[in-house]
Amino acid sequence: MNPIMRKSDAAALVVAARLRRGLSWARIADEIGAPVVWSTAALLGQHPMTEEQARRVCDLLELDEAVAESLRLQPARGADPALTADPTIYRFAEALAVYGPALKELIHEEFGDGIMSAINFRVGIARRPDPEGDRVVVTFDGKFLDYKW
Repeated sequence: MNPIMRKSDAAALVVAARLRRGLSWARIADEIGAPVVWSTAALLGQHPMTEEQARRVCDLLELDEAVAESLRLQPARGADPALTADPTIYRFAEALAVYGPALKELIHEEFGDGIMSAINFRVGIARRPDPEGDRVVVTFDGKFLDYKW
């Protein structure tokens, strides 16, 4: 019996197959009927896919059942510490370091004592044209969870 493929190994195969076939993340998300950010995160190992989603992705990318099996596994969520040095990822950490305390204050002022859920959560990304250079618009949409005593 072979061990189940690690999610990071399945992700590497997905990325390679996607690039070699010239497919966008959006095209793959359309194939499985899920939001593009969620789909991309799932294919990179951060969410479990359903059996149907994993099968459809593997059919599209011509990947075998070992990859599909891995895509269905419950993940150990979080980023490899080496990835946090990537400039794009680091900028998100920097933005939260600078604006996180202000966002916390504003959430408490608007909603009361609580937090934004990262479980009951949606995230979106969009491009907005701007005369000084296109803008990246990232939207976090999390359910407010109040602290109950």
